[in-house]
Amino acid sequence: STPVTDGTHVWVSFLAYPDMEVACYDFAGAKVWQRSPGKLLSVHGFCSSPVLYRDMVIVNCDQDAEAYIVALDRATGRERWRIDRPNRTRSYCAPLVVEAAGRPQLVLSGSKCVASYDPDTGKQWWIVDGPTEQFVASLVFTDGVLFVTGGFPELHLLGIRPDGNGNITQTHVLWHETRGASYVPSPIAHGQEFYVVSDSGTASCLDARTGKRLWVSRLGRHHSASPVSAGDYLYFLDDTGEMFVLKAGSRFEVVSRNKLGEECRASPAISQGQIFLRTLNHLYCIGLK
Repeated sequence: STPVTDGTHVWVSFLAYPDMEVACYDFAGAKVWQRSPGKLLSVHGFCSSPVLYRDMVIVNCDQDAEAYIVALDRATGRERWRIDRPNRTRSYCAPLVVEAAGRPQLVLSGSKCVASYDPDTGKQWWIVDGPTEQFVASLVFTDGVLFVTGGFPELHLLGIRPDGNGNITQTHVLWHETRGASYVPSPIAHGQEFYVVSDSGTASCLDARTGKRLWVSRLGRHHSASPVSAGDYLYFLDDTGEMFVLKAGSRFEVVSRNKLGEECRASPAISQGQIFLRTLNHLYCIGLK
């Protein structure tokens, strides 16, 4: 689970088995509050990252027992709303908050569905059934389309139009593909394209509206880290620590390849012109001096 910050405080979510814990710290490392919103039972533990929305921190707690999503007050940790997830199946997706179809939407895949909620209240906007049981990768959004990749036991890629209400399984799935999906790495949205790298290392660029595959190429070995973007550049990091920098676009173009020389499974972070990389034994900061 990756922490989230607003520049003055840091929020973290973690499992102190069997209890879920959410905590807030200031930048001096002092704990502001810590709350346990409930239990969590999952064979692989917990890894869904918290997200911020207005004055709330929201945590997805999909699991094999009583699954739920909970929103806590950022300042105090007080519970603001809670919703049950009816399909009790472990999933690990971090929610995505977007403004889509003229309303704020909290969207996530997991628990045998893709669903959208009102982040202010937890009310469900819409749901797409399936297409499989478990998800790890988060969704991304561009050009009016939500992009879903995952999961287990079957892999799927979907483009969803997010302007419906109720069950939109038969009406709002723009396209559905089974080749080239990722299970763990989350995708990237840039312009009118989606970019995804499979766990085995095959990267693809797809047209957001149609799902048409614009290019496919192998990038190193196994990938656990999610790719990231900055400007018109895309950064893919494989588990051996080799970074592939691509130019975003419908034509495949490698700008550079760089080897860190040790195992790396954590997603890169980019801030203020610097790239932060956590390898097996080191934390790197790369940028102009």
